[in-house]
Amino acid sequence: MMSKKHLFSSLFLFFFMLSYAQQEEGSLPLKTILEKIEIQNNIKFNYIVEEVIVVTIIPPKTTLPLFEKLKYIESKTGLKIKKINSTYYSVFNNQKLDKPLCGTLVDIETKLPIESATIKIQNTDITVFSDEKGYFEIPIISPNSIEISHINFEKKVVPFKELYVSDCPKIQLKIVVLKLDEVLTKHYLTTGIYKKNDGSIEIKPAKFGILPGLIETDLLQTMQQIPGINSVDETVSNINVRGGTHDQNLFLWNGIRMFQTGHFFGLISAFNPSLAQTISVTKNGTSAFFGESVSSLIDISSHSKSIEKTSSSISSNLISAEFYTRIKATKKAAFTISGRRSLTDFFSTPTYRNYRNRVFQNTVVTNLNSNQTIDINTREKFFFYDFTTQYLQKIGTKNELTADIIIIKNSLFLTQSISEAKKNSNLGQENLGATLNWTTNWNKENSTHLRFYVSKYSLVSKNEVVQSNQILDQENKVLDLGFQIRNSHQISQTFTFNNGYQFNEIGVTNFDKINSPSFSRKTVQVLRSHSFIGEGIFESENKNTVAKIGLRGTYFDTFEILLLEPRIQFSQALNENIHLEILAEQKNQTLSQIIDLQQDFLGIEKRRWTLANDTTHPIQKSKQFSFGFTYKKNNWLITLDNFYKKITGISTSSQGFQNQFEFVKTTGDYQVLGSEFLIQKNFGKFYTWVSYSYNDNKYFFDALQPAEFINNYQLRHAVSWAGIYEWNSIKFALGSKWHTGKPITTPQSTTLNSDNQIVYNSPNNSKLNDFFQLNFSASKDWKISDKIGLKTNISLINILNTNNSINRSYRINNSENTIESLNTYALGLTPNINMKLSF
Repeated sequence: MMSKKHLFSSLFLFFFMLSYAQQEEGSLPLKTILEKIEIQNNIKFNYIVEEVIVVTIIPPKTTLPLFEKLKYIESKTGLKIKKINSTYYSVFNNQKLDKPLCGTLVDIETKLPIESATIKIQNTDITVFSDEKGYFEIPIISPNSIEISHINFEKKVVPFKELYVSDCPKIQLKIVVLKLDEVLTKHYLTTGIYKKNDGSIEIKPAKFGILPGLIETDLLQTMQQIPGINSVDETVSNINVRGGTHDQNLFLWNGIRMFQTGHFFGLISAFNPSLAQTISVTKNGTSAFFGESVSSLIDISSHSKSIEKTSSSISSNLISAEFYTRIKATKKAAFTISGRRSLTDFFSTPTYRNYRNRVFQNTVVTNLNSNQTIDINTREKFFFYDFTTQYLQKIGTKNELTADIIIIKNSLFLTQSISEAKKNSNLGQENLGATLNWTTNWNKENSTHLRFYVSKYSLVSKNEVVQSNQILDQENKVLDLGFQIRNSHQISQTFTFNNGYQFNEIGVTNFDKINSPSFSRKTVQVLRSHSFIGEGIFESENKNTVAKIGLRGTYFDTFEILLLEPRIQFSQALNENIHLEILAEQKNQTLSQIIDLQQDFLGIEKRRWTLANDTTHPIQKSKQFSFGFTYKKNNWLITLDNFYKKITGISTSSQGFQNQFEFVKTTGDYQVLGSEFLIQKNFGKFYTWVSYSYNDNKYFFDALQPAEFINNYQLRHAVSWAGIYEWNSIKFALGSKWHTGKPITTPQSTTLNSDNQIVYNSPNNSKLNDFFQLNFSASKDWKISDKIGLKTNISLINILNTNNSINRSYRINNSENTIESLNTYALGLTPNINMKLSF
């Protein structure tokens, strides 16, 4: 068997010598030349066949003396020839090469690594991909050059000799000007966030820079930096995109629909930041392959296109600890495992105490849902965790199989006591998901993707009322089964046609039981749908025009109706600097969240999922149109989007009313007119941006009086600013958020009426004080060795400790027969630190 030294020697000789002689006229294999010299000079050569058989040079002149022939061969090949005796000569390679054939791809402008590039050995089926660091390795010996291609960069052909230097060389690629699915700007808000010409925003955590107030790449906190995306209560479980509710967003993780998106009941994203590869956020113009949402699409993928080398990381902050490991099982198979668990039930930190106080405001935990002032002793135990596992298998050169599992869980155990009475309550929230994917590339023009998935959501609580013997048990469960097939056909260089089919079966169970007075209710809903999808993509030859037009038709078995959803994306390069964008869509949604009572599920996660029934809860339908442009020149970036959005079929119980409409059950619409503006300047190591959003968001309920009034989720004006400095391994970010206060409804009087009820003013007649928050983050990378790195982060949320009110409601104090106001406040000054070790 050939030794490792001989293998590296043969690799070196093959690629080094090939670059000098392969293309020269009259070249011969070195082995043939040596055999001729043996005959001409009556000598013998000893050599390792692998070191000479792949080398080709122009043969030396036959008239030369032997020593000059040997010297010539040495100069052309880099080999050494040593005389053993008058008859025998040894040919060998004395180069020390202790690395594989490798390289690193970087952007020629930003010097950032290029992930998921295709590296192919020409005239073979051997293909590898660059990882998140731009790194790749070539697995076999071949006399051919390598071809490097990426959808966003110009194709490049590299001779093998360029890879044979002391270190893996950096290969620079130029970005393609105006290409389909092109990245319009690669530095949107911060490093690792991209704006694409289809209107979507793409986030790559592995390349993520830094944003104010974030300790790591919290996916759902990061997306709230995008103009038009806010949270009226600063959580990731109540994200409002262009004035919509959280349940109107479609959250996907590797194709699995996720019904739970937050840990700590909304303050932390439920998706492990060490795992995700790409997050795509679409506010309008969604592809026809995505349905079941009337607002935005958040598509999270943790898949890598290549079988990357084994690596791991562990990290911890003042709330939780996490791990991540990727194992390269074979050249065509890999496993990925990640997990995270809170540390909150082991010890208490200032960060946890601030989070705890924020989450448990005005809930059973802090006793504020009681109508009496009673001294109650409360102790709680809380923890959360998430776990994922993935398997990737490449089968041949055209097929790929992936399997994924995700588990997300929040648990709260509560003990309350008064005098000698002691009661125990609990709340559990869990989302389990699994998916199986198969992809086949039939040829360069045609491919097929199959997906099977299941998602199971459960919200269960038990509330033992400490002042009485009443016990309330509640459950909300969702089971979503799905199958999708997607075909892609490249008809010509300018036109691609995609088509597919999707089946979904969704079941929802709601259960409520009270022991005193005895009451029990259980409802089960099931809805099946069949969706047929067609999508055409046109790209002009000069790459200046891109249009995508799609149609999704969905048939609902239960209702026996067919709903059509047209989608449009159009982008036009007016010149090298200005890019025009027009987006439009119609979408439908059958699954939504409602609130029956503010005290449901301990008053913490009080929303429950329910299916449309075409009567009290109709199918929600949306229409949206937007028009905007992107300007980019001399490190300036300016974007402007104007949009109109209308949602019909919403219910009052889905909007979180806490006024005269809290117990009213009816349906209506809302519509939003808005604008989103961003201006950003890159000064090299320092860059800064300011964004502004405007929303005019109104309800229309025919059965209410008045029928038209301001939406509960309207933030009419919102401004964000950040200044970010990146120098080598050190990064700093300082930024602020400001927006007008959330709409509220105030009582007409501080006293009750004759029926001992609160009489309210017209709905949303007032608003809270304006919200303002100043945040800071810093990070530093430490290189411990070639394979071990340490990253440290620090963040400060609300540096000025501003007392921001994010909600206000009113209740009756029965003991004093007066009206009380309940205020919910945002996080105060909250520090956090994080340390991450990668190896």
